[in-house]
Amino acid sequence: MSRSVPARPQGGPVLQDTVTDALRAAFFEELAEVGYGKLSLEAVARRASTGKAAIYRRWPSKEAMTLDLLVQVSVTAADTPDTGSLRGDVLAYFTKTEQALRHPLVSRILPDLLAARAYHPGIAATLGERIGEERREKVGTILRRAVERGELPDDTDLDLGLDFLAGPLYWATMVRQAPTDPDLLARMADKVVAALAA
Repeated sequence: MSRSVPARPQGGPVLQDTVTDALRAAFFEELAEVGYGKLSLEAVARRASTGKAAIYRRWPSKEAMTLDLLVQVSVTAADTPDTGSLRGDVLAYFTKTEQALRHPLVSRILPDLLAARAYHPGIAATLGERIGEERREKVGTILRRAVERGELPDDTDLDLGLDFLAGPLYWATMVRQAPTDPDLLARMADKVVAALAA
């Protein structure tokens, strides 16, 4: 997870990285255990062995804390290494994303957050705009590199291609909860690359 710390106001207290890290870990553990609707800042502070004031020095509300930490983690996780080929990039993306989706905390948090969109507009906006669009921009690098290498045509539909990259893996891991292994990810990468190049 990112170790960035929210900026403090001019003349405000110094925010200790160790406390911020403890709060971040406690937040995700609490969110996974009780869900967004029942999550309380008091419980997060207790789990982090600190006071509630430590949270308010960093985030003004539960929603602000949630949105900031989700953006930090989700966008950083979308970094895409350049392997030198479209298939290699797609497979690396699938491998990294599959590991993230299988993480015990993520597998419990993500369905709850998707459900929370219906009654928390701020969560919906962040998932759709900040996280969704920033992740798509980063993952889109895979397709843009492939176009530059000549592996994909110049008129490749990047938006549709991004849906191809996201859909199969999410469906297999989060919806079907099917077991995945390197062979399945490799076959999935082959199919997606073939579809992109078609």
